[in-house]
Formats: sequence, structure tokens, C-alpha cells
Amino acid sequence: MDDLNASKDRVGAEVDALRDDLVSLSARIHEHPEVGLQEHQAARWLGAFLQEAGFTVEQPVAGLETAFRARHRGTHDRPHVALLAEYDALAGLGHACGHNLICTASVGAAAALRRAVPRLPGTLTVLGTPAEETTGGKVIMVDQGVFSGIDAAMMFHPSRNNWWTRGALAAQSLTAAFHGRAAHAAAMPEAGINALNALLLTYRAIDALRQHVTSDVRIHGIITRGGDAPNIVPAFAQGDFLVRAGTRQALADVMAKVRRCAEGAAVATGARVELTEGLVYAERNNNRVLAGLFAENMRRLGVEGERPPAQGGVGSSDIGNVSMVVPTIHPYLKIADDVSGHTPEFREAARSPRGYAAMLLAAKGLAMTALDVMSRPGTVDEMWSEFRSTPAPSP
Repeated sequence: MDDLNASKDRVGAEVDALRDDLVSLSARIHEHPEVGLQEHQAARWLGAFLQEAGFTVEQPVAGLETAFRARHRGTHDRPHVALLAEYDALAGLGHACGHNLICTASVGAAAALRRAVPRLPGTLTVLGTPAEETTGGKVIMVDQGVFSGIDAAMMFHPSRNNWWTRGALAAQSLTAAFHGRAAHAAAMPEAGINALNALLLTYRAIDALRQHVTSDVRIHGIITRGGDAPNIVPAFAQGDFLVRAGTRQALADVMAKVRRCAEGAAVATGARVELTEGLVYAERNNNRVLAGLFAENMRRLGVEGERPPAQGGVGSSDIGNVSMVVPTIHPYLKIADDVSGHTPEFREAARSPRGYAAMLLAAKGLAMTALDVMSRPGTVDEMWSEFRSTPAPSP
């Protein structure tokens, strides 16, 4: 244990030594936001940093041009720990979810751990996972077997709280495209079929549905196309929706109801509707053994976790799909007070001194926890025992 503690001290010192490089990398990614599947610069910069740190970098991965895998094999193939890096930005808002901090913490943790313990008793991998906000890169990577042979998957997320375990909702996107018939809106409106009316009816039907779903359900959407001019009956209208629920099984039930809202609106207006569904994001299964190790290391660094509320206040992430196949944690570290994610204020917090300080703390905590997984006898068996004893929710 003394040797392990000494190694953790070296890990912390190496993160501190990398501080300027990590802050610079995070700031550069923040200043050049790229949305999902277009994160070419961020993936290249992160891969170059890891290659310079001695990792073997592979890109693309799982058919995703902006996904990468950086690997360092120590003295053994297993245990195998994966640190996950997200780096996509939000359309119109930039890095208002702090993914510039997430990816830099993971690559910083990996570089520091390799420098502190050159002969790691296992394999350390950084997985660059694109499009968390949109397509769900991790869903595709899970389906393509990228997480096969991995014993633990970890990342951190910036927040307004310090939470080591926090749930998440299952989620799925739905695009509703309505096709009507154009006509002169004044001279011959009776000849038209109003696609926008069909979309607005869908909104009203979803609003009526809200009182008949459970409290965990969230449904939100925007109009992306509503017509071309007010004097033309809209021949095409489109809306993007996101549906969430506590489990994938509950999500499937709500999705069926939302689809019927759109289908009914099409029937009522005479329009034709095309429905396109995105990949399913699973709910999150936090591994308590792994979270306990992270909590212990954060306590070592002077940070205590807070108890999250039993219900409400959660979003969704494709790391839920990872947590269905590998022991996983997704802890949160505070970068601001009373500021919601996905806002301009949170975007500014993600490039603030407080944000960078949390990023460096996360890098230390993740690296120390990876070292625990590789070095503490019986830890991997305990993680997998808990994982296998947790009933998997129905997809």
C-alpha cells in the first residue's frame, strides 16, 4: 500500500507538471467548437497529445472518422482500464456542456499515469468518443465491440455539484417530417395541405400527453422547418424531438405514444408523415465498487462528494450504453454554482480558472482510480461481481 500511495503522489505531481499544456489544450478546443461527427480538429489535437505521451493512437475507430483509440500496454494485458474522452460541442452554444474539460481530463490522466508509473500492471486506453450530444458515438462503439476486454470505463463531467454517482435517463431522438401540398394561402387555400398545421397539432398532442406519463418522462422538441413564406401553404414542415424516461423499457412505451401523436396529426390534416428515430441511449448503471475508489481518491485530494437527490435533475448520455457492458463510472465535479449546463453561463465556466482547476482534479482522481484497479488485488473481481449481480434492465 505504501508503494501505491507513493505512485499516487507521483501521479498528482505529473498532472501538476502538465498543467500548462492541459489548460492550453482545453482552451484551444473550447475556442474551436465542433459539433458531433465533425470534431476533426479536437480528435487530431488530442491524438497528437497522447502520441507525444507515448501512446499508440488509432483513428478512425468503429467506422467513426472522429473516434480514436490510444493504448499503452504495461506489463500485462489485464486489468484493462479505459478513460473516455468527449469533445463535441453544442450547436449554437459551443462548449456549454464542458466537453473541452472532459476530454482534457482523460488525456491528462492517461499521460500523467504513464509518466508516473512507466511499467503499469495492466493496459491503459483512452477512447475518443464523438457525438455524445447528437448521434451517440459510444452506442456505435459498444455495438462494434470496442469495449470488449475492458475491465473499467471512466470519465468525469463538469457540473454545479460534486457527485460521484448519479443516474441518467434513457433517451431517443425522433424527427417528424410532414409532407403536405403547397397552394396560394389567400387565393386557393382549400387546394393546400398544411404541413405546419400537422406539426403544430403534434406539439399540442404531446402537450396533452404530458399529464398521462410518469414523472420521470421528459419530452422536448423544436421546429426546424416551418414553411417558406406566409403566403404559401407550407408543403413541408419538420420537428426534432427528444424523448426520455427512466429505463429503456419505459422509453419504448413513451416513444410509441409520441409516434401516435404525429401519426394522428397527419391523419387529421391529410399530410403524410415520415418518422426517423435515433439510437437509444441507455439509462446509467453506476458501479459502486469503482465509484468508491474514486471517492477515496477525491477525498485524498481534499474533495468530498455530495449526496445527489433521489429523483429529478438528470439528463442522458451514451455512457449509459457503456455501463451496460463494462463496470463504469461518470462522476461530476463542480465548476460553477447554480449554473445549468447547456447555457452561455456554463460555457464561460468551462473556460474559467475554476473549470480548469476541476479538470486537473478530475485528471488526478481518474488516474489514481485507474491505478487502484490495476494494483489492488481482488478489485477487478469485486467490480465484475457487482456488475453481474445487478439485474440488467430490459432494453
